[in-house]
Amino acid sequence: MTLLTRKVDYALLILSYLHERPEGASAREIAAGFDGLSRAFAANILKELCQRGVVASHRGVKGGYLLLRPAEEISLLELMEALDDTVHLAECNKSSAKSDDCLFLNVCPVKGPMSIVHQRVRAALENVKLAELFRPAAQPRTGQFGLELVPGEPQLAVR
Repeated sequence: MTLLTRKVDYALLILSYLHERPEGASAREIAAGFDGLSRAFAANILKELCQRGVVASHRGVKGGYLLLRPAEEISLLELMEALDDTVHLAECNKSSAKSDDCLFLNVCPVKGPMSIVHQRVRAALENVKLAELFRPAAQPRTGQFGLELVPGEPQLAVR
């Protein structure tokens, strides 16, 4: 199971590009910066991000897109929910959950504990700001849980 959809994954690439270019960039420039990202797909993602208030667009010869807010203010959860449906761990965690979604909704012994796990996952995603993801690889990446990405090592080390 993949938590990040391809759309969110590509949106992260697009937003990292815009993060590095406060003056903005066109969909064509952004797509050219990532081999395999089509201009049309980048434009569609940028259009959605515009509608959700994450980026702004400027028309014209020098037109393009730019971040509306600093990456330090945008959470990974906000981005995921801007592009996909609300993040939920299980069907019963949806606010619109009904007995059609799960036969055992009213008698499930793990629904309550699963709800707690669901809230923890959401809180963790809310605490990850895009700026943390956009740091250059040479800088250590540490977060709320004291995890540090050790350069040259494939695993995380706990401090």
